[in-house]
Amino acid sequence: MTVGTIFKIKRYALHDGPGIRTTVFFKGCPLSCRWCHNPEGIDPQAQTMSRRTASGDIDETVGTVIGVEALVNVIEKDVLFYDESRGGVTFSGGEPLGQPAFLDALLAACNHRDIHAALDTSGFAPAAVVDRVLPRLQLVLFDLKIMDPDRHRRYTGVSNRIILENLTRIAGSGTPVRIRIPVIPGMTDGDGNLTAIVRFASTLKALDGIDLLPFHRIGEGKYRRLGLVDPMAGAAPPSPARMAEIKDFFDRAGVAATIGG
Repeated sequence: MTVGTIFKIKRYALHDGPGIRTTVFFKGCPLSCRWCHNPEGIDPQAQTMSRRTASGDIDETVGTVIGVEALVNVIEKDVLFYDESRGGVTFSGGEPLGQPAFLDALLAACNHRDIHAALDTSGFAPAAVVDRVLPRLQLVLFDLKIMDPDRHRRYTGVSNRIILENLTRIAGSGTPVRIRIPVIPGMTDGDGNLTAIVRFASTLKALDGIDLLPFHRIGEGKYRRLGLVDPMAGAAPPSPARMAEIKDFFDRAGVAATIGG
């Protein structure tokens, strides 16, 4: 039986692809982005995370091993909503491509049941893994952060070479792909980085658009509950005016962009 490790299932999601969706968060990520708002998804192993209750703090385990059939049974509960809204399931994380056998089996099961399947990925995985799952996907949500390789490594911990190669590979396959850019003040939002992204995006086929995702403070409490230091403590999100400026920059360059995703 094929099994994998997840840390969350979010039903009735509205921002992880079209329609009403179920988002499954895989545990484990090869990146360590400074602004990560799901720090519990980085370590592939189960972790202890405190939770504050009326009677005091309690510890709970984050990370569940689950089989394909059991997870598909959860996904199938909302097929009616998928059908009515043209929604489906989105595999996110963490990094789903880090568990290729589990992901491939889940995608095969969704394909068999005609459930729209999307992948939300950092793109940091061997080309063979991408090629394995790509035919089973109806949409790829691809995180693109920093174009300069040195700055990318500084803020995410890894090179962006494989990431850019995989984005080109996916776009060239004909599978619809949306680029998602986390807008992090002082890290990803500089004019030079945005210009480089526009230039790169203009070379891609099958690009369905760009989502601009403003930095937020949602993950702040998670770091504390995991006993970790938040690398972005005290950082402020980009202003609405700055987000509008960035959207206008992409629109004027002929690359359709939306704020949020």
